[in-house]
Amino acid sequence: MLAATGGLLTVTAGTAEAAVTSASPVFQRTFYANTTFSGTPRKTDCDSVIDQNWGAGAPATGLPSNDFGVRWTVTRDFGSGGPFQFAAEARDGIRVYLDGVRKIDLWKNVSTSQTKTANVTVPSGSHTLRIDYVNWTGAANVKFTYKPRTSADADKVKPLTPSGTSLSYSSYSAKFSWAANKELDLAGYRVYRRLKGSAYPPEPLATTTSTSYTDTTLPKTGATYYYEVRAFDRAGNESAGTADMALTTADRTAPAAPKGVEKNWAMGNVENVSLFWDGNTEPDLAGYRVYRSIGKPVAVTPANLVSGSTPVSGPGFREALPQTGDWYYYVVTAVDIHGNESAPSGATNEFMTQDRTPPAETALNARAEESEAGITLTWDASEATSEDFVGYRVYRSSAPRTEGKTRELVGEHVRGTSFTDRTATPGTTYHYWVVAADEAGCQGAPSVDMEMHAQGNTTAPPAVSGLTVTPSENGVSLSWEASDDPGLDHYKILRGRLVDGKWAYKPLLDPGNFQPWKFTGTRHHDLTTAHGEQVRYAVIAVDLYGNALTPEGGATTAEVTELDLRPDADATPAATGAPLTTLGAQSYGDHGWISWISSPEADESGHRPTGLNVYRWNPDTHVFDKLNATPLPREDGGYWDAAMPQGTTSFYRVTVVFDDGTETGATQTAVAAD
Repeated sequence: MLAATGGLLTVTAGTAEAAVTSASPVFQRTFYANTTFSGTPRKTDCDSVIDQNWGAGAPATGLPSNDFGVRWTVTRDFGSGGPFQFAAEARDGIRVYLDGVRKIDLWKNVSTSQTKTANVTVPSGSHTLRIDYVNWTGAANVKFTYKPRTSADADKVKPLTPSGTSLSYSSYSAKFSWAANKELDLAGYRVYRRLKGSAYPPEPLATTTSTSYTDTTLPKTGATYYYEVRAFDRAGNESAGTADMALTTADRTAPAAPKGVEKNWAMGNVENVSLFWDGNTEPDLAGYRVYRSIGKPVAVTPANLVSGSTPVSGPGFREALPQTGDWYYYVVTAVDIHGNESAPSGATNEFMTQDRTPPAETALNARAEESEAGITLTWDASEATSEDFVGYRVYRSSAPRTEGKTRELVGEHVRGTSFTDRTATPGTTYHYWVVAADEAGCQGAPSVDMEMHAQGNTTAPPAVSGLTVTPSENGVSLSWEASDDPGLDHYKILRGRLVDGKWAYKPLLDPGNFQPWKFTGTRHHDLTTAHGEQVRYAVIAVDLYGNALTPEGGATTAEVTELDLRPDADATPAATGAPLTTLGAQSYGDHGWISWISSPEADESGHRPTGLNVYRWNPDTHVFDKLNATPLPREDGGYWDAAMPQGTTSFYRVTVVFDDGTETGATQTAVAAD
């Protein structure tokens, strides 16, 4: 099977015909079910960073947790090369090779991570790194990095001379470009300029990390200038200069920048704009050029020119604004008959528009199919893109889109090229279509209408595996392996007790809505008091159609006996019962709330209750500690235990005190604190 995950290509076992290509500098990673890297890899994918900790588990599905090997390879251009630092850390073995030559060798079964750093000189050009890692037994982790050594005393290697230079001259500016160097320690480039007949100065004209530089400081004298660029690294080494590139400047005097443009403004949303400015007085004036952009400053570029190739003859300009929801700004330049263009004018105030422009993205070649995961819609990536695109919307209807029936939005902000509808009702026919949306809510052209009859299924996901249940002082911890059923929606957990010799189950309830809890992870701690009871848990995978096994029908179950933290049988006050209608206990953060409803108003002798005493079992001293100094008022309805022990079960006993000083027996309650 071929799968794309996070932009990386993965090939699992059984698909040897599918090739994996990892673009440099990404590593190609192969997994082996042995420590000799022999046979066909069980899995191949791409890995941008070698930093994994698999613990005691397997590194991937289908591989063992011990006696496995992982190999990373990458071939990349190191430019001029130079001194590098290779750093390795692993449990168990790791070997690092450069062009087949071993540079690091830590090859033994260890229980703790071993590390090693090697200083390596990498020659110039392309070279291959290979990292072999094996785990024989126990926990597995591996990390490898390589980086240039950039101190001046270590790195004496100059960068390669930049290549691919080009020089152009436009609007009295020179744009000097070159191809990027491949050095990993490259710090940037220095651009030099000299006048014909003179040498290059010691100081550069400009320093940049870009691969181009636009020189706007050239005099307009008709003189010839030469350019070269040199690369430099973080150690201060500088390459040789490139071959001279020459240009001759134009000898022109541009008109003055038009004035008064910045006075133009309008209120509210604008559909049409009219600009006016003061006229220039140059005798060789040919006209004006008007530029527009959605930000300031407005760049005087062909892309922003809105007045056309022929200059505007007078000091005014009108046009309809694109209704894109942007704020537009204008500048104006003056042009003479020789083609000289002035500096731009001041920018206008903003002209606001309302976004009525749909996004350019289109879901082409859309198709639909049903699987256990639901109804999946797939389409081709759009060649056209929009800056304000926020994602595709997926609509569903009981009738074709063209009939205008009620539609249902089932997917929104979909950035990829697929969407799975997991809410389709089996036995229902749906029509789907996909449409792009932008930030303003404008929608583009819809995809084709896709008719699908939801078949659904009645097959329950298989029983989960790896279920473990572990008792603790405040409940039972459960963990299980993730189900690989493609239609999995959630898990549910049942807690069973023996009733008349049979297991009776109840689902764990979501405390937010008191409905059966839908679990999406593979761990849960059942916070329950430790009464020493024998219970049985069932963890059941449920698919999107509600199909699920039962404990009697093959679902995975596990029995556990809770820890028994109950008080001693002869502890006092004795749990013979207090005159209370209800008694309960709850945990709120690090506090406990013991609540009651007291009854009756008087005992058989006519003595009236005056208060209550609250006791908490101390498992260290085997005594019930009294928590209140004086009897608590009945009307309080409860007691805050600010010192309630955490991570365990606390047992409380509450007694009633009458006006003759007598104290009743106790009623017991318990609470488990997280």
